Amino acid sequence: MTATATRSRVPAGPRKRPGRGRRAQYRLAPLALAGLSIVLFLVFFVWPGGLGLIYSFTDYSGIGTPEFIGLDNYEKLFADPTFYESLTRTLLFAVISVPLMYVMSLSIAALVVSNYAKGSSFAKVVFFFPWLISPIVAGVVWRWMFGESFGFVNYVISRLGADPLAWQTDPDLALMVVVIAATWGGTAFNMLIFIAALKNVPRAYYEAAQIDGANAWQRFRHITLPSIAPTSFLVILLSSLGAMKEFAMVQALNGGGPGTSNVMIIQYIYETGFKRADIGYASAVSMILLLILLTIALVQMAVNRRRSA
Repeated sequence: MTATATRSRVPAGPRKRPGRGRRAQYRLAPLALAGLSIVLFLVFFVWPGGLGLIYSFTDYSGIGTPEFIGLDNYEKLFADPTFYESLTRTLLFAVISVPLMYVMSLSIAALVVSNYAKGSSFAKVVFFFPWLISPIVAGVVWRWMFGESFGFVNYVISRLGADPLAWQTDPDLALMVVVIAATWGGTAFNMLIFIAALKNVPRAYYEAAQIDGANAWQRFRHITLPSIAPTSFLVILLSSLGAMKEFAMVQALNGGGPGTSNVMIIQYIYETGFKRADIGYASAVSMILLLILLTIALVQMAVNRRRSA
């Protein structure tokens, strides 16, 4: 009896709590994923950006040892009229294409999520298809469509009895073709973002407004637009940055032509760095473009915060 009671009073050793290993896994998994993202960010963004910043102060041509020349590249840059022409054309392209892309993507998304729409699933696939096409392929297709002597658009215009248009030799018409192609290609992704935002707007708002006698435009203006304001800000920001960095489609469509009248800023960097082997000067242009993009993003964020307040 005594021995049995004594053994029963002996405190048991520490027991393992169930689930401790699982909690440790839950802690390590986010750290591993975050660490991988940080490593990729350092390798593919910080390291090339740092090299570009260093090269912008040198006369590096891609071969040999770069020689430090200070601010000579930046002085040459601010005195280069070609740089201002390419930057102006890029800003004009962004100012025209971003509003068009916003209106087109929001309009298509509103039609697709409408209660009266039929075949919305098929329509989503059709409108999203341009996003799956390579910008190089899309540029070649649009170049064929708007060719002056062989293009499908001029063929239709001729059949209607009008004179063909100089889509490739007129700088303004050539830029218009680039705007149309970029809007066609960028609408798909923005449409998906707007579809997700529109589906999150409570239906009760629309029902209450309809009971009060609000028509479709009034419901869209006073309910839909304010409800998707954060999404609109995101779409405009991403579209603006993408327009400022447009390269592949323009290169395949008209190569910045006619001549150099529609050379975008990224094309200018590409031609300077790779065709003329002036890596130092191209890096300086890249740093200026980085500052412009940061300025655009910060201004849009400040405007968005002010409107939210």
